[in-house]
Amino acid sequence: MLASLAAAATDEPGWLYEIKWDGYRALAFLNKGQVELRSRNNKSFNEKYYPVVTALEQWKVNAVVDGEIVVIDENGYTLFSQLQEWRSEADGQLVFYLFDILWLNGKDMTSLPLMQRKKTLRQLMPVNNTILRFSEGFVTEGTDFFDQAKKLHLEGIMAKKTDSQYYPGTRTREWLKIKTSNRQEVVIGGYTLNEGTNKPFSSLLVGIYEKGKLQYTGKIGTGFSLTQQQEMMKKFKPLEMKKSPFVVIPDVNKPSRFRPNPPQAKAVWLKPKLICEVSFREMTSDGVMRHPSFEGMREDKSPAQVVAEKPVKENKMAKEKPAKAASLKKALKPAAAKVRQTLLNPTEETQVRTINGHALKFTNLSKIYWPGEKITKRDLINYYYQIAPFLVPYIKDRPQSLNRFPNGIKGESFYQKDVSGKAPDWVPTFPYHSSDEPRGKEYLVGENEATLLYMASLGCIEINPWSSRLKKPENPDWCIIDLDPDKTTFDQVIEAAQVTHAILDAAGIPGYCKTSGSTGLHIYIPLGAKYTYEQSKEFGRIIARLVHRRLPDTTSIERATNRRQRKMYIDFLQNRPQATVAAPYSLRPKPGATVSMPLHWEEVKKGLTMKDFTIHNAVQRVREQGDIFKPVLGKGINMKTALAQLEKLVGE
Repeated sequence: MLASLAAAATDEPGWLYEIKWDGYRALAFLNKGQVELRSRNNKSFNEKYYPVVTALEQWKVNAVVDGEIVVIDENGYTLFSQLQEWRSEADGQLVFYLFDILWLNGKDMTSLPLMQRKKTLRQLMPVNNTILRFSEGFVTEGTDFFDQAKKLHLEGIMAKKTDSQYYPGTRTREWLKIKTSNRQEVVIGGYTLNEGTNKPFSSLLVGIYEKGKLQYTGKIGTGFSLTQQQEMMKKFKPLEMKKSPFVVIPDVNKPSRFRPNPPQAKAVWLKPKLICEVSFREMTSDGVMRHPSFEGMREDKSPAQVVAEKPVKENKMAKEKPAKAASLKKALKPAAAKVRQTLLNPTEETQVRTINGHALKFTNLSKIYWPGEKITKRDLINYYYQIAPFLVPYIKDRPQSLNRFPNGIKGESFYQKDVSGKAPDWVPTFPYHSSDEPRGKEYLVGENEATLLYMASLGCIEINPWSSRLKKPENPDWCIIDLDPDKTTFDQVIEAAQVTHAILDAAGIPGYCKTSGSTGLHIYIPLGAKYTYEQSKEFGRIIARLVHRRLPDTTSIERATNRRQRKMYIDFLQNRPQATVAAPYSLRPKPGATVSMPLHWEEVKKGLTMKDFTIHNAVQRVREQGDIFKPVLGKGINMKTALAQLEKLVGE
């Protein structure tokens, strides 16, 4: 059912008012868990707006519902340009505002009055769903409602007869749209190139259909970014043709009183297949828009449907008015608290995303990285995007040892330290020299989300940062006790961690435990970059000896593997320059896609397993608990005081 354009709102009784959402109209067909989301021109939205489809699949109803797909900001305002460019959940929060129901459990609802249909729909709506939302309707004064819409800078309002039935495919006066500014959908029939321009195009040549013929309505030269122009040109190229699609060929170099000396331009004609929306100040007597500005491309209509919208005349205001005007502000529902979902959409094999101002290209996204679980490179990158706010502090300003798995955990892997001449210019690096080569080399340095995701794009399943940062490369931020089980059981590793914790507690030393994500446990002691690697290593040696003294049958501190007798190795030699272990929240190239997960000490007990924390549940855990490993980045211990306490334990 389609609405007619009206020039003004009315206070006549019998009308219900809604916000005119600035998005794509869509019908959702839901039947026994199957969902089909379709546009006005019967185009499937299932792939493009997949989060909406997922939300509809979880809504256990058998119905056909009508609504508008939008992207909203933190205040609930719609962002049409972001909707048109939306590719994944990183591009903005999608909302499907539902305002009508046509069918329910085999029953045709279209002949019922609007108010009854809306009441039924409201009762069916899922509770606290951030994507599926009910579009509120208000029986109120239309003029006041419209004035509020203008003050809130909304696109407009909808007026609907409270007793109106639903007439599919019909443009009716029982539904009206009242816009707060002049906007019009237009068909793109060509573009111009000005002399000397370095832009993809200078302006769009657009029109509307009248009696089946495309009438020219003007040039649009503003409102699009360079990135938008580049994307639009990809769509234009296949549509180029020699003949103008307009019934009267426009003079693209015609002067006007606003531009008496326009730059000379060349017209390139296009098959009239694409639609965009424009805002404009007014329409001149010869049907040309004044000061038009591009608002975005439209994909939900057919070109033949694009005609001039002329306001219908309504009856004068009736004397009877509702007693109280509704507050339009409450119909705007803020976006949910920012929760990262996914960076990459589930279908495109190559995607470009802008992260920290840098364009990153991600390729081969369906390549399987974990064969047993069918986890892909796309899943890997989406995980690191979601976990980035928690993981980045542990890689920031730290050189990285790149362990690359370009063909997944079953393929060949290799370490890469030197990125000189291979990484993009924006990637920070740290110089170093190798004794076997005279040429200088450069480590990649972690800086932000962009560097993290760049590493992931290279096939770095795990993230391995230095323990020290660039400002003090010889001074680590932490000391690591690495419990490596060899042939001992994981329960014995847990016992060794508990003993380590008891020793640290007795000496008043804070320690923080995490799973390695592989076979062992890591215990970090914050140092605050106040001591050298050599001091950190010797400090770790003392702790390792104390643990070994209490667990001589299951542990070893022997560096040579042939002298350990396959006992658990208490590795304190990780506290050497350039030595690395997997970062907190790093994935590991192990079956199950396990994660190196920080733990509460009460979780370090029998029954803990490495597969308790995987790519599937790690993000949710960290969102709920926060970064419990954060004290590791703090000011650090007083090593002199700590050593004095450890000496007392040595003497016991």
